Amino acid sequence: MTNEEAGVRVRLDIWHPDCWTLEVTEKANGGLLGHGVHEIDGLANGRFTAYADSTEELDELVDAVRSSPLTESVWETGEFDDEAVPGSATRGIVVRYDLNNSINDALVSRGFIPDEPVRMQDGREQWTVLVHESRNTVHERLEAIRAEKGADVRVELITAPKGGTGLFRTDALSERQREVYELARRRGYYAWPRETSAAELAAEVGVSKATLLEHLRKAESKLLGGD
Repeated sequence: MTNEEAGVRVRLDIWHPDCWTLEVTEKANGGLLGHGVHEIDGLANGRFTAYADSTEELDELVDAVRSSPLTESVWETGEFDDEAVPGSATRGIVVRYDLNNSINDALVSRGFIPDEPVRMQDGREQWTVLVHESRNTVHERLEAIRAEKGADVRVELITAPKGGTGLFRTDALSERQREVYELARRRGYYAWPRETSAAELAAEVGVSKATLLEHLRKAESKLLGGD
């Protein structure tokens, strides 16, 4: 079975409008891990782990979730003890909000199956998903999500599924695109939490931040069989 027949594992960096998780984490210290969203009584009910470096910052984060005009209600489920969660203070919460403001259904309905908790920090969501489709089909479906939700969806990493043969070959990339993409991988740009910034990579390469991001966008699109 080829990699394309077996599907792909894709890491997505997402922004979409009217999203309380993005608005809250853009302003507050700390972040959120999303463990699933379910429709109950016409509302989205999401289970999250809120985390921060201190109890005070965590309280501020949860208070910001409660006071957001985009949330209906918040209830706490207690401390969450997991070494994989960043920060020294954590708390489980369940949040009810408008289902139309979630991007979860737009992804899942198109075959993108979450493979890890969704990570929300600094006003962005990072999804790691499995999809049993070719790279061309993945590219087309992401374009449909961008159009439907008005979303900014960036492909950060494409690999074979766990136990597969690793990253797809970068033969289709130009020399400059390959250089920038491989540098980003080595420097931890695609790690979580991110170990370097686009501005730092741009300075190392000797180009503007906008130029570097354009090289990465084109490289990611080619890896998915797009442009």
